[in-house]
Amino acid sequence: MGRMNTVRPQQHTRALALFKTMLRIRRFEETAEVAQREGEIPGTLHLSIGQEAVAAGVCSVLETTDLITSTHRGHGHSIAKGASLAAMMAELFGRVNGTCAGKGGSMHIADFSVGMLGANGVVGGGIGVAVGAAQGLRVRGNSAVTACFFGDGAVNRGPFLESLNWAATFRLPVLFVCEDNGFAAFTETARLTAGAGPTARAGAISIESVEVDGNDALAVTEAAQRMVSRMRTGEGPSFIHAKTYRLRGHTVADKGAYRDAERHAQQKLLDPILLLDRKLKEWQLVAEANSVRDEVDREITEALAIARAGSLPDPATALTDVQEVGSPV
Repeated sequence: MGRMNTVRPQQHTRALALFKTMLRIRRFEETAEVAQREGEIPGTLHLSIGQEAVAAGVCSVLETTDLITSTHRGHGHSIAKGASLAAMMAELFGRVNGTCAGKGGSMHIADFSVGMLGANGVVGGGIGVAVGAAQGLRVRGNSAVTACFFGDGAVNRGPFLESLNWAATFRLPVLFVCEDNGFAAFTETARLTAGAGPTARAGAISIESVEVDGNDALAVTEAAQRMVSRMRTGEGPSFIHAKTYRLRGHTVADKGAYRDAERHAQQKLLDPILLLDRKLKEWQLVAEANSVRDEVDREITEALAIARAGSLPDPATALTDVQEVGSPV
């Protein structure tokens, strides 16, 4: 009886923390979406709305000293790893107080202070970066874990297999996380992918793999904890295939006309935030959940105000911190 009393509160605490992280991601992206449509944010945005459980679950078991790489759809990963909401929003606004001084924008957000090595506009581009980072940590005698997020479209690109092979050969502590939302941009991934899928490809070169419901934050957390624990004991890379769904288009301009309307409606009912909210109600944690909502709303309001108040970069600093290429003349 005493053990049950210990376990249940721990599960509740974890669930509320995941709920907060997912809400922070959702509200950040919803706010950014409105700002972009109103012309406050330049360029486009790739939103992860509907996929929040993957980022929240995986990053909840990582340490600050662990590293991650991301994708063009990287807001959620950055937030889940601990990046500042205000600095991220300012980055989207192109302000000097952004995470990359306004030079990276949505697709290239990075925050080394929390181990976020960067989003990447190239499909599969972060996979090799993650393996290289893990190799570098190994050389330096650092045992930190590197988690690599990528979409299901990336598994058909060359760097995917090359990177998995290198990590497996040298038993590097890399957690490969495939966020399978069913689409490679505007095309159903199943129409472009031969064989049994991502998990089978990882298993073919003896990488420990698991498939998980990517809309179940608690299930993702459990799978990630198991995989990260084995990596920390030197058992080599691991692979998580998280099956999820993006509720928005490929970009904010994409209306999703290529989607099956019936399936889309069904997936809305599997929204990871709604699913966890339902669980919190079952556990009679309604007041706690409402408190989390209020806190997140305050954070987003503050982040938006800070971004709007930020200054635009001085054009003279355009090449600062970018790359040393010598004199331009």
